Amino acid sequence: MYHTWMRYFTPGPVHHRLGLVCLGVGLQHGALPTVGPRTLDHHVAVVISAGTGWYRTPDHRLTTVTAPALIQLLPGVPHHYGAAPGPGWDESFVDFTGTAVTAYTELGYIDPDRPVLPLTDTTAARAAITRIARAARRGNPHLEVETSAAVHELLVALRRSRADTTGDTDPLLHALARDAFLPLTVAQHAARHGMTPADLRTAVRRGAGCSPKDYLLGIRLGRAKELLAATELPVAAVARRVGYTDPAYFSRLFTRRVGTAPVRFREHQGRAVPGGWSSTVPDPEHPPVIGPRPSA
Repeated sequence: MYHTWMRYFTPGPVHHRLGLVCLGVGLQHGALPTVGPRTLDHHVAVVISAGTGWYRTPDHRLTTVTAPALIQLLPGVPHHYGAAPGPGWDESFVDFTGTAVTAYTELGYIDPDRPVLPLTDTTAARAAITRIARAARRGNPHLEVETSAAVHELLVALRRSRADTTGDTDPLLHALARDAFLPLTVAQHAARHGMTPADLRTAVRRGAGCSPKDYLLGIRLGRAKELLAATELPVAAVARRVGYTDPAYFSRLFTRRVGTAPVRFREHQGRAVPGGWSSTVPDPEHPPVIGPRPSA
């Protein structure tokens, strides 16, 4: 089972002069269908926030994808990827193109030689994608400009989050972020790294400025907010996705930390991000669009 929300639209010639234009946005969760093999004429940034899967290169080499990670789909380059069997993974994606792509590539923000890149965290990237999703409401007169601005923001966020280029990357924090959704106690996290809880507290406070509990909680609640806003998963399922086996405890914790109950948070986000869920993936050759489809 999977949940998917997508919007595609067609910016006009003037909007292309902004340098980057957004062509589509999507939020997907669960056992998603395999993508490809296919080739597109534009870029896509696929942000994997949770779960594992695979990516097959044009020369048929198989690469394991482990969240948090970025899959870069390039125009004219065949791609084929999918989530591992089982519960699937959580992904957000943005289709984009524009004249500024060349500059971003020369500056290293887009790496054509590495389609799969590990990330330290996806919080900032997901925030930019959420802004695109909110701007993509029907009837928004600023849709193209707001989404264009957010694509610039997304590329910057992804560069800052890349595990291989962030100068202050802490391997321990990266590992904790990767494992944050496992139902583990702080002591169990410490044991996985051969540390005592006291040693873990010292290392995390030095690297993140907070306790391990608060570091893990921030990642979990951030993910829970996205799932509540972007899926129709029951609150109990959201709780399990972010590492809580007791839905009642999760609801109390969410309410205390966020200031509103999970159900009310979802209701508010539902008003902010219109759209519907579907169990089918649109035909890539004929995607849905906002506004008139361009003539051939």
